[in-house]
Amino acid sequence: MIKMDSTDGKRRSSLLQKNILASFLIKGWSAVIVFLLTPVTLKCLGDYTNGVWLTISSVMLWIDNLDIGLGNGLRNRLAIYMAHDDREHARSLISSTFAMLTYIIIPAMLILIALVWICNTYSLFNVDSDIINNLDTVLTVTVIMVCSTFIFKLTGNFYMGMQLPAVSNMLVAAGQTLAYIGTLILYRSGSHSLMHIALVNTVAPLITYLIAYPVTFCFKYPELRPSVKLVNIKEAKEVMSVGVQFFAIQISSVVLFMTSNLLISKLFDPSMVTPYGIAYRYFSILLVAFTVICMPFWNATTDAYERNDMEWIRRATRKLRILTIAIFIGMIVMIAVSPFVYSIWIGPDVNVDIRLSIGMAVYIFILIYSMRYSYFINGIGKLRIQLVFTVSAAVVFIPAAYAAVRWSHDLIWFIAVMCLVNLPGMIANRIQFYRLINGKAKGIWNK
Repeated sequence: MIKMDSTDGKRRSSLLQKNILASFLIKGWSAVIVFLLTPVTLKCLGDYTNGVWLTISSVMLWIDNLDIGLGNGLRNRLAIYMAHDDREHARSLISSTFAMLTYIIIPAMLILIALVWICNTYSLFNVDSDIINNLDTVLTVTVIMVCSTFIFKLTGNFYMGMQLPAVSNMLVAAGQTLAYIGTLILYRSGSHSLMHIALVNTVAPLITYLIAYPVTFCFKYPELRPSVKLVNIKEAKEVMSVGVQFFAIQISSVVLFMTSNLLISKLFDPSMVTPYGIAYRYFSILLVAFTVICMPFWNATTDAYERNDMEWIRRATRKLRILTIAIFIGMIVMIAVSPFVYSIWIGPDVNVDIRLSIGMAVYIFILIYSMRYSYFINGIGKLRIQLVFTVSAAVVFIPAAYAAVRWSHDLIWFIAVMCLVNLPGMIANRIQFYRLINGKAKGIWNK
């Protein structure tokens, strides 16, 4: 531990406030882009094909979790090294992490492409081949583009480790903006194919990160530029020791959050993914807003914990308590006005049941309340409890969702299962957090 200095807390809080403010502006723009992109994509593809695209998009998000937790491991270790002003080890850490990601993604990409052509993807996605006749080609191109983006996205984790999440958010927003511009061009030109939409949405973030990498490591932080000569297996093992736990949590989160579109497409129909996706995007505005505020706390907590500044962590969580209450009130208002908002935003083409809106609001609030504590716990690096509850929820989710849908034939019960499997983890996060900051965490609660 570093000896605590009062100026450290002020510096940390000042940096935190600047990043939250900047992130709000950036995420606000990002939210506008997502809102504009949704109806344009729907008009380009139609209800059925749009549902297929949303399902493919959610599956592609799985690739983000193939880094075996190295991205999150990097941001935690980098925050520790920078707290000690150890730039030599920081550069070795960055170099080793980039190298490991490269070794992972190339064989993974080849395996995924082979699986696309070996498996019956039409059956997997429950897609009618008479409506979409090039699904395998679309999936192959999407996999190649997303995997190409995979390595360079680590630049975003680098900025998070530097306690600059606003920059990471800016990179994401830039990619989304390019995707929207490309989609708008497709709509205006009459090029409404699934392949064109897939290309625009996957090439845009790749371009953004290809530009960001040299700007970051050649001009802004040349002293931390990755080098093959600095790749260190020991450094990679250290980041993986934390990263593997993050990875298990990430993979479990994939099952919980990112298989929903695929399951709905399989258990119902691809067209049912569209109202679900619309409701999720509407209420996730609050999730995004809360994430913008919470994200900087992650590595600020790492810095505070390294300096044994537990009082700063207590003050920070009190502020988030007030925010959580405000979000709860805002969510009630959003439910009340949701029919009006949907009619303006999407028009009469898609009907979103009020029960679906209520269920989605409850689900999003459970995630927000859980995140209020998990971001602090992630910063401290005590992940075992999260690991146990997230993996358990992932194991239960698919069979429980399948049983609920087969019994009820109702999408609302599917969302009810999503809520129920996340409740135990939410409660456990709250208990662990207070045990940690009060010095009462023992056994598994302190691992």
